[in-house]
Formats: sequence, structure tokens, C-alpha cells
Amino acid sequence: MVTSAERLRRLLALVPYVVARKSVGLAETAAAFGMTERELVEDLNLVWCVELRSPDPYCPIDLSYEGGEITIMAAETIGRPLRLAVDEASALLVALRMLSEVPGDKSALTRVIGKLEAAAGEAGAPSHSVAVLGIQNGAAISDEVRAAVESGKALHLRYYVPSRDEATERDVDPMRLLVVEGRAYLEAWCRLAEGVRLFRLDRVLDLTVLDADASVPEDAQPRDVDQGLFRPSDADELVTLDLGANARWVSEYYPCESVTDTGDGRMQVTLRTPDTRWVRRLALRLGDDGRVVAPGSLADAVREDASAALKLYS
Repeated sequence: MVTSAERLRRLLALVPYVVARKSVGLAETAAAFGMTERELVEDLNLVWCVELRSPDPYCPIDLSYEGGEITIMAAETIGRPLRLAVDEASALLVALRMLSEVPGDKSALTRVIGKLEAAAGEAGAPSHSVAVLGIQNGAAISDEVRAAVESGKALHLRYYVPSRDEATERDVDPMRLLVVEGRAYLEAWCRLAEGVRLFRLDRVLDLTVLDADASVPEDAQPRDVDQGLFRPSDADELVTLDLGANARWVSEYYPCESVTDTGDGRMQVTLRTPDTRWVRRLALRLGDDGRVVAPGSLADAVREDASAALKLYS
């Protein structure tokens, strides 16, 4: 499901795309933006609303998609490509630097990083901690992992698990390196968990390349990450949250199985999770704007967390 924020960003990118080409086909544009022609037409119909932003509300945008060809004129207010904010440019740079760790020709990527760093100035430069850990230790770990994947050797990892706030020791059989949502991961068969797992490279505290060859079971299946890392299963805990108007962002930020408006700006959402500890932290963060409805045991745990936190103040 496309959120309203994502649709707005797509819409603001769509107009400059068409304006720069004078005239472009519906099918070509839909393919470029990864949507159907019907969705594209719905977005184009929304462009008429942009006239409300215009300095002169009596001069609406001139738009046509008759005959399968899109033309947009008199769109000066949003006809230029969007500029990245400093935080957006910085986030993009972090993702690109992580992507640069993946083997392959990086000449084009290096040029893009250089241009973004020049445009972002000091805000886009790696911090000292990133320069030390991310480039030195991070690059060393990445190189060792890459070498293990290429040579088919097993690895011993000392790996940080944030949900339990602990470092774990495990032997893994590497399968591949990949970048998902701007972060580098090792996909491997974990002998401790007896299953395929993804390990974030920036959470690898230490590693040792073992003498033994990697031995990935024949039935081990690579994870499909095209739709992101979080893929709920029917075996996960079903959680129901009651959200106030200031917490409606939760329904867009997390994959929900159902979203129901309950009136007065409130909504009730259900989602699945294999680990409810992050839900407890979320509930405390939301305060009066969010409440765990079900399961009852989780609601009780949140109340206990809140009581324990309040005792610290007394």
C-alpha cells in the first residue's frame, strides 16, 4: 500500500519528469515510476489540486494525457526537480557508501558520491567516528566477509543483537552479500539458529575466517528482500494497537494487517511481530497517543514497564 507521503513525493517527481520531456507516453512514464497506467492517471488527476499552491489561483496547470501522451505546461511552481534536504542528502550518502562496499565497478557510484558530498558540504562529510569505524573497521570486516564468500569458507561471528542488547557467538556458512534499504548484510546459514539469517555488517563486532569450508544445506532458501526485510508470518504474535491522532504515523511506518478508523481522529491497527519487545518500547514512546489493546499479556507488560519507569522518578 502506497502511503500518502510516498504518493506526494512521487507526484512532485512526476511533474518535472514530464515537463523535462515536453511530451511522454503513459506506458513509458508508468514503467519509469513502477506503477500501472491506471495509478498514473489517478496521480495526474491529483495534479489539478496543485493549482491551490499557485501564487495566482486563477492560472491552473495546463495538463493533458489525451491519446496516451502526457503534456504539462504552466507548472512553474513545481516544474523543477525536487532538491534534497541536508538530512535527506546525508541519508542518501550513508546508503551509497554502504553500497560501495559491494564488489563490482564503482566508477559511476564514486562520481555520484563525490557530487553529493560537494553539494551537501560539511553535513555530507563522514563524521570522525564514521571515518574511523565505518571506513577502517567496517571496511576490514566487509573485506573479510567478501573473501569468505568468494573462497567458500565458514565464519565465526561475534554479533550484536540489539533486541536483547547482547553479543552472541555463532558459526555461519556464508551465502551472499547484499544491500537492503541502504545497509550491507551477510546472508548465511546460521548453525546456532539452524536457519538462514541476515547479519548486518555494522553489527558484526568481530569475526574469524575458519579453516572449514562453508556447508550450506541444499534446502536452504535465500530470503526474498525485494519487498523489504520485515515479512510477517502467520506464526508471529498478532498485536492490536489503539492510536490517537498524533500516532497515526504508525499505520504508515509499520506493515499492518488491518487499519480501522474509530472516530475522533483515532484508529485501531493490527500487525504481526515475532518479537513484542519493540512494541513495548513503542507503546512507552507513544504515551497517551497509543495503547496496546491485545494481547492482554502484552498490555500488562507495558503497564509494568510504565510503572517501573515512574518509580525511577520517585
